[in-house]
Amino acid sequence: MQHIKYFVMGLVCFSIFSFSKCKHETAKRVLVNYGDFDPELVRGYDYVILESAHFSSEDIKILKSNNQNVLAYVSFGEVNEAAPHYKEISEYTLSKNDIWNSYVLDLENEQTRQTIFEIVRNNLETKGFDGLFLDNIDNYTSFGPTPEKLTALVSFLKRLKTEFPESHLMQNAGLEALDETEEYVSSIAVESVATNYNFETSEYRMRESKDFNQRINNLKSVAQDFGLPIIIIEYADSAALKKAVKKRLKPYQANLFIGKIELQNLPENE
Repeated sequence: MQHIKYFVMGLVCFSIFSFSKCKHETAKRVLVNYGDFDPELVRGYDYVILESAHFSSEDIKILKSNNQNVLAYVSFGEVNEAAPHYKEISEYTLSKNDIWNSYVLDLENEQTRQTIFEIVRNNLETKGFDGLFLDNIDNYTSFGPTPEKLTALVSFLKRLKTEFPESHLMQNAGLEALDETEEYVSSIAVESVATNYNFETSEYRMRESKDFNQRINNLKSVAQDFGLPIIIIEYADSAALKKAVKKRLKPYQANLFIGKIELQNLPENE
């Protein structure tokens, strides 16, 4: 697919030097939290990403009145054993992800599609979220277990956007699939560009320079080719590591969130 580059008053939006919408824009404020919290405490964010099970429709109204885009987390690639809908689709799941104790979804299966779509409908129609944070999209690329299911994912996204055309869909990872998915998504999230959390040792650490530069160059290409806002999610457990992450990403005016790997706590200060 050929992508059109947009020019506004001589300024290049989504410049290779910045992941903000335009070079002159201030980076967006981002909150990612999958725990329970008082919605009155969260104000002034451009993107709020949360676990919808903790919040009522009234809570979402409060969050929407004080923030720009309030998005519900939904995995389109896996289901955890603890999820309420696990029993409905467990017999149709594929391989297991031992890191998160979750199972790979088969979006070609009709029962699975209907179950996930009802979750989508509940979040957008009943609870009133502005949109969804679509996790595990990388499962549908050569880096994941089900690249052959990409067509099923795309048809699912098409159905979603047909029924909820105003919804904001933030695709997490799966950059390789953007040629197929960009028509349906509003923004992109990428995890661990500057950092590289070790799941085996539970160690928070910075990514090696060579690996970091490769990832940044890839994001520059994505920003140029697709013109979508890019959100970077990093993991750190100390003030020193957070400072190092911010310093590393400062040249790119990144729309950045930094938190612990569990994503359960509100930031103490920013």
